[in-house]
Amino acid sequence: MAAGEDDRTGRAASRGTRDDSPGGGARRGNPALTSRAAILAVVVCAIALSLAYPVREYVAQRQEIAELKQKERVARKQVDDLVQRKQRLGEESYIKREATRRLHYCEPGVKCYIVLDGSGGDGQQPQRAGTRAKPPWYETLWRSVEAADQPR
Repeated sequence: MAAGEDDRTGRAASRGTRDDSPGGGARRGNPALTSRAAILAVVVCAIALSLAYPVREYVAQRQEIAELKQKERVARKQVDDLVQRKQRLGEESYIKREATRRLHYCEPGVKCYIVLDGSGGDGQQPQRAGTRAKPPWYETLWRSVEAADQPR
């Protein structure tokens, strides 16, 4: 049956082997860049370029969401602090304590004392006789305007 072998098996056998003879159907080596590879590279580049902007926008939006969440946490903390302060301001003992501390309020029948530090009661340090205080900024400005107006 070797001579009368089926045509299909003969083709399969010749397909698997390579004919390297110069006259027979020898193939050339595959070039480094075929047209199919070039088209594939162009398609990959087009896909990469079309995805670059949406990915960048996605990352930017995620960062913005994180910043907004942080701002929300800060705002919630401020709201909680204000709610606590509102509750404290509703308490009579807190109001009395603050009036005494800030306004030097004394209830009738209670002796209150204010201790001074020896500076005369105005809260400023006493000036030494030898040193001169720096004049206010507007006085310095007016002196410079007068000095610029005088002829040389």
